[in-house]
Amino acid sequence: MKYHDALRYLYGLVDYEKRRIERYSPREFKLERVIGLLDKLGHPQDRYPTVHVAGTKGKGSVSAMLAAIAQAGGLKVGLYTSPHLHTYRERIQINRQPISRQALTELLDEIKPAVESTPGVTTFEVTTAMGFLYFARQQVDLAVLEVGLGGRLDATNVITPRVSVITSLSLDHTYLLGHTLPEIAREKGGIIKPHVPLVTAPQRPEALEVLAEIAAARHAPLTVVGRDWLGEGIARSLGGQTVRVHRAAAPSPFDGEYEVPLLGDFQVENATVAVAAAATLGETMSWVTPEAVRAGLRVTKWPGRLEVLKAAPPVVVDCAHNPYSAQSLVGSLHHWFPHTRWILIYGASNDKDIKGMLRALLPESEHVIVTRSYHPRAAAPYVLADLCAEVGHGAEIAVDPRRALTQACQQLKPGLGILVTGSIFLVSDVREAWAKQANWDLPQGDWEDEQWQP
Repeated sequence: MKYHDALRYLYGLVDYEKRRIERYSPREFKLERVIGLLDKLGHPQDRYPTVHVAGTKGKGSVSAMLAAIAQAGGLKVGLYTSPHLHTYRERIQINRQPISRQALTELLDEIKPAVESTPGVTTFEVTTAMGFLYFARQQVDLAVLEVGLGGRLDATNVITPRVSVITSLSLDHTYLLGHTLPEIAREKGGIIKPHVPLVTAPQRPEALEVLAEIAAARHAPLTVVGRDWLGEGIARSLGGQTVRVHRAAAPSPFDGEYEVPLLGDFQVENATVAVAAAATLGETMSWVTPEAVRAGLRVTKWPGRLEVLKAAPPVVVDCAHNPYSAQSLVGSLHHWFPHTRWILIYGASNDKDIKGMLRALLPESEHVIVTRSYHPRAAAPYVLADLCAEVGHGAEIAVDPRRALTQACQQLKPGLGILVTGSIFLVSDVREAWAKQANWDLPQGDWEDEQWQP
């Protein structure tokens, strides 16, 4: 099997990232199915310690921070995240190096009989199993695992981690996870394990109440950022920001100032969550030191999140994909670019709260260009243009993200910047288009050596 054949095989399974899921229930998401597949592979997920990260906003950033901290502590670290920006291989990394094409292909070849004897297995479940097995074969010292969707029924929820982390919760995937924060908190809180410490970001009271209830029932020690650990941004520039973190109840060796290269007000919260989670890990793992936390945070990379492709005039990409994250993005733009109006390049998946995002973004926009990524669930540009009009703003249509970027660059003038947001898939497409213009050395995309196929 060649690499492209491996990808086609994976995408040919039940793939809920490519099509809308009609229900989030044990009928579609069966942990027993994942456990059965892993049983056939020899329980690879049990061969190394893990950290489990769920949430609505910030779980990828926190996962990247924790992986960087562990690597700075001298560990060989697996990192499992989704979705990817440029290549499927990004989902399975060791010391921030994606799995090679050859390794992914050989691994899939090897487990294919087990996959085909597991009826109904999904793309994400098989990828998760491959990640578990790859980390075991490579003898990682720790794996940081980001939840794909929800938590309770997610394929990653077959582990017993050293610490569970839940980042900021907001309304997203509401047709699957629930239309209220308590409902969403109950799904995300499904990762809480008996007697395993839980670290959570600041939450709305109704969400925190649910998480605290689950933690108490499972005797999981609970640490709440914003109550037990406090963080504040004390300096910022286009090169990063400085975050001061301290434990509220009593001094901690992890109290202090941390340099974080990631921009955005929300990264202050994420960094504080990462410090609190690292301090909790440090209670049982000797490699966790303040020096490792400081060194790891200093070099954390997580592209596509308030990423500045060009400083002047500013060209910014961000993966905000719900109203809450769009509002957070706007707040951060006010701090980092206080005198800038924006040419907005916008695209979104058709199952998102598009009008909610537009209500946050359009008041900041001098001009709007709507387009669609190459992802199958991307909303049609004419639909987005109609929604812009309903919110009270006209929009220009671009047939694809590359054309949108060209059109936006042609309209730049003093006081304006380009903002690209709405989905990770749009950010990926624009980032690749920008990379070709700027001669960046990006990882080779999955389809670069043949005609792109969705």
